[in-house]
Amino acid sequence: MALKQGTKAPAITLKSKNASGLVDVSLTRNIGKGQTVLLVVPLAFTGVCSDELCSITKNINAYRVLDADVIAVSVDNPFAQEAWAEKAGIGFTLASDFNKEAIKAYDVCEENFLPGALDYKGVAKRSAFVIGTDGVIKYSWSSDDPKNLPPFEEVQAALKA
Repeated sequence: MALKQGTKAPAITLKSKNASGLVDVSLTRNIGKGQTVLLVVPLAFTGVCSDELCSITKNINAYRVLDADVIAVSVDNPFAQEAWAEKAGIGFTLASDFNKEAIKAYDVCEENFLPGALDYKGVAKRSAFVIGTDGVIKYSWSSDDPKNLPPFEEVQAALKA
């Protein structure tokens, strides 16, 4: 079960790749400055994941006016994430959890992803977290079905609370 509301967000640093090279991304980089929306997605270049992150990109100002930094995490390597962001037009930080440190810490690691079809081990469950300026999780949502999108109206309500 995903980390619950009221839990201190794990201080994890992942890698991201952009035009300037590899950079460190702290999932708690906004503590003391603003809020963070942490989106965890199963795999790059997949339809539902692309739709989710492109939708957020189109509505990024709705999060910025609520003083929220948006970070998406997947277990893909940072080079694949960079190619995905360029192809899909994703306009916010993608962080690579290739070693599965974050998905295990947030308890959203799917040990049997799409059984019978892919049977992948260690893929992220689609999840959404809101981390407050104090570093405490204000909102937690996760789904065992990778086709389910987070209820973004709830995410935005948590940002306003």
